[in-house]
Amino acid sequence: MSDTITPGLVSLDVPLGADKAAVIRSLAARVVAQGRATDAEALYADAWAREEKDETGLPGGIAIPHAKSAAVTTPSLAFARLNPGVDFGAPDGAADLVFLIAAPADAAEAHLAVLSKLARSLMQEDFTSGLRAAATDDDVVAIVQTAIGEREAAPAAPAAAATAAPAAAGLDVDGRPARVVAVTACATGIAHTFMAADALTAAGKKAGIDLVVEPQGSSGYQALPADVIRNADAVIFATDVDVREPQRFAGKPVVRSGVKRGIEQPDQLIAEAVVAAHDPSATRVGGDADVVSAAPAETMSWGARIQRILLTGVSYMIPFVAGGGLLIALGFLIGGVNVNADGAAFTVITDNALWALPDGGLAQYFGSVFYVIGVTSMGFLVSALAGYIAFAIADRPGIAPGFVAGAIAALMGAGFIGGIIGGLLAGFVAWWIGRLNAPRWLRGLMPVVIIPLLASIVASGLMILFLGRPIATLMVGLNDWLTGLAATGAIILVGVILGLMMCFDLGGPVNKVAYAFAVAGLASASAENTTPYLIMAAVMTAGMVPPLAMALASTVLARNMFPPVERENGKAAWLLGAAFISEGAIPFAAADPLRVIPAMMAGGAVTGALSMAFAVESLAPHGGIFVLFAINPIWGFLIALAAGTVVSALTVIALKKWIAPKELEEAEARVPVAA
Repeated sequence: MSDTITPGLVSLDVPLGADKAAVIRSLAARVVAQGRATDAEALYADAWAREEKDETGLPGGIAIPHAKSAAVTTPSLAFARLNPGVDFGAPDGAADLVFLIAAPADAAEAHLAVLSKLARSLMQEDFTSGLRAAATDDDVVAIVQTAIGEREAAPAAPAAAATAAPAAAGLDVDGRPARVVAVTACATGIAHTFMAADALTAAGKKAGIDLVVEPQGSSGYQALPADVIRNADAVIFATDVDVREPQRFAGKPVVRSGVKRGIEQPDQLIAEAVVAAHDPSATRVGGDADVVSAAPAETMSWGARIQRILLTGVSYMIPFVAGGGLLIALGFLIGGVNVNADGAAFTVITDNALWALPDGGLAQYFGSVFYVIGVTSMGFLVSALAGYIAFAIADRPGIAPGFVAGAIAALMGAGFIGGIIGGLLAGFVAWWIGRLNAPRWLRGLMPVVIIPLLASIVASGLMILFLGRPIATLMVGLNDWLTGLAATGAIILVGVILGLMMCFDLGGPVNKVAYAFAVAGLASASAENTTPYLIMAAVMTAGMVPPLAMALASTVLARNMFPPVERENGKAAWLLGAAFISEGAIPFAAADPLRVIPAMMAGGAVTGALSMAFAVESLAPHGGIFVLFAINPIWGFLIALAAGTVVSALTVIALKKWIAPKELEEAEARVPVAA
């Protein structure tokens, strides 16, 4: 690997212009003059585009304009020491130390890691003071190359053992130093990402708290251990782009900011995070913490890995389904149940407009609009499921082949089972190709061209040639069986089974399988085939039972049987259950699984059976009581829900009263009887 900085890229105390645009243009020209880029204006344009998004001036008289550019052929650092300084937008004034970081558009990980080391060094006082005192260009090169690991550093004197600082006033939680985790990420993932990480780390050490940072840079990232996240009191997201795998932090109080604030105001961010940790109403990271695991793959069994992969796919699929299903329900509400009779909705939106309404007027037109948008969203169900299953295995290179395999599965009628298999195939093929030791010149093309191309060919080819038709035959048989059951009393048995599945693990894999089966069937539902609507209603109603039952038991029927924290959880569980969020019962099940889960399953079975017996239909896949307009008959839905809720609540109370856990019995036996 060639030197990232050379004397020809250094400008010491030479005027480069009166403003930052002139400085960036001069440094870009110097990179081209050294044969490390092909077009100075193109490099300047890319760096200036980054500068316009967010100014690169930093506290302490530093500026780091940077860019990935197709004009760059060799990763380079161009340095200027300016006298006088030039304003790059830093809060404390002009910058006199300016680095232009120029990376190729397809920069290899090794080069990006080198550039990241520079960014981290800029946070060190001895590094910046050395640059200000350097007498020659060679001195600057020596300082920078030592910092980024291209030159061996002189042996350092032994350092005295550091002692941990006590936590600053107000930065403790439950009488101990606060535990905070942070994620930093910027648009290019080269400079600000690592500078913010180091600034937060230093501020945390100074404050005496336990702070661990995960910088998510272009060269990859090392995920924080699951136990560190689990034990954290709060989270800081100092990012300009989306956090990767945010579900790992689900439920934690969070403070969000841009990445530059992590560099400029790390102390304030830490203080805000600790305040959030003490505030029950603080903003929290959304999602399901069980969806994605930060644990290294080799520490997990294959069964656990597959489970988490499938849950990731389902979690990303749900927004397509929820939004699409609600839009379809709104279409029926506005345009009537026959809004799409003989494909009328699609004809209306192509042949009519607001100024040329159909015979049914505005109601038919808007009903058709909602219906068609909803059907289009639902059409992504299998593709999204497969795409994000592949993403969970192979990260971003797996998304395209996964979506393609899912689309092929849908085309061949293989349904959500075909989507799961196609996503697994695409993900594992993409993961395997990504592990190959490709030539250096090819690495930049691997994630954007080679991996999607080959993984799509293999996964989708296998679906077409061997797997699609057998899976489609299986799905047809399953749907025909359920349709046949709809005309008999056995449909009630289907409701019982679905109710048990929805309440078995409260949002876990069994729950998600039942839910995915129900929503996948909505695409084939019609006025003539209402079985999918029956199944959807049974699944949604049974899934509402656990949180509602625990809320009823802990806040109304038997408050004295539950500790204060569970009574507080019970208050929140009312709303969660009403909105069909089964996970609202997880805190209760985690504390007492052997009594809570059987009780929930009993109520879920009752609700599923009654929902089928009353022929309750749901046109919406999510929403609970908030989509009553899409449920018919409403009285049947409410009776089934109430019956299951009461059964589960009374059962859990009875189990807590008459079946004590072994450890409680032993504890009671050790307590002397008072006279």
